[in-house]
Amino acid sequence: MNKLAKAVSFFEPASNLTLGSLAEKIGCELLDQDKADVAISSVSPIEAAQPGSLTFIDNPKYVEALTSTKAAAVICAKRYVDNLPEGVIALVSQQPYNSFAVAMGLLFPTAMRPLPVVQNGIAPGAYIDPSAVLEDDVTVEHGAVIGPGAQIGQGSLIGPNVSIGSGVQIGRNTTISGGASVVHAVIGDNVIIHSGVRIGCDGFGFAMGPGGHRKIPQIGRVVIQDHVEIGANTCVDRGSNRDTIIGEGTKIDDLVMIGHNVVIGRHCVIVGQCGIAGSSELEDYVVLGGQCAVNGHVKIGMGSQIAGLSGVSADVAPGSKLGGVPARNIKHWMRDLARLKREAAEMDKKTGKQGQ
Repeated sequence: MNKLAKAVSFFEPASNLTLGSLAEKIGCELLDQDKADVAISSVSPIEAAQPGSLTFIDNPKYVEALTSTKAAAVICAKRYVDNLPEGVIALVSQQPYNSFAVAMGLLFPTAMRPLPVVQNGIAPGAYIDPSAVLEDDVTVEHGAVIGPGAQIGQGSLIGPNVSIGSGVQIGRNTTISGGASVVHAVIGDNVIIHSGVRIGCDGFGFAMGPGGHRKIPQIGRVVIQDHVEIGANTCVDRGSNRDTIIGEGTKIDDLVMIGHNVVIGRHCVIVGQCGIAGSSELEDYVVLGGQCAVNGHVKIGMGSQIAGLSGVSADVAPGSKLGGVPARNIKHWMRDLARLKREAAEMDKKTGKQGQ
């Protein structure tokens, strides 16, 4: 099995890049200009780098691994240059991880977004309603269904077994991966929607009463702006009497639940298994760590960061850093955790038990 795994490579480099051209394209300083013609053919983790590969360091935890790396070149801050082994070439960057991401995109462009499973173009096993409008170079794969009046922009990919509902609008160079469904939605350009995502299903709206729970029709849309990425098996409900909106450049991980009427600003980051209840608002540049819960009708101010496993039950001022349940100032939360740890240790001493 190990031999088979090593033999299979799903992402081959597009072409070798010389260090000189790479430095220019990613905005790094090549300290040894005599090495500008050295070719880079792969990328590797710093501790397992092979000759001819590119790696990076952005965390002092890996300095020891840096001193013995076998990579051809390392993207790093200037303070790490003296730790490089002899013969390893430095590409100096103020943001090494960011520069490494750009370099990987240049070397492995096919890994930047999902590709067609079988072929480009319209597969014979796809169904496209005669009233749907597809621009040039759209790919629709086997088993996909495009409903009446749907519009799909140039260069977009509709993966296998994807369902696109009536009247849905999808922009240009947008990818919707296998098994996803999109209804009651308007989607912008350069969006990536991964496998199994559900866009535009009913919001969870019921008028509660002693005689039962009366369903409230959900007549809004989902609006997804340009350059958004949504991870596998995430659900985004359509609005009830207004729209659910996801702002430009926002990145959403797998298994996230976004309720009806939620408004998410630009360039937010929402990590896996978060749940955002209906009618909440996240302003621009908000970050939610994994498994955060946001209560309904809550507003989280611009640039706020919420630690993983936190519960937000009240409005959050812009620029806040919160953690815990209920979420509070992260310094206070960490102080509370430290106090609980001390109290537990004292209790163990009194009872003669060994603390964990």
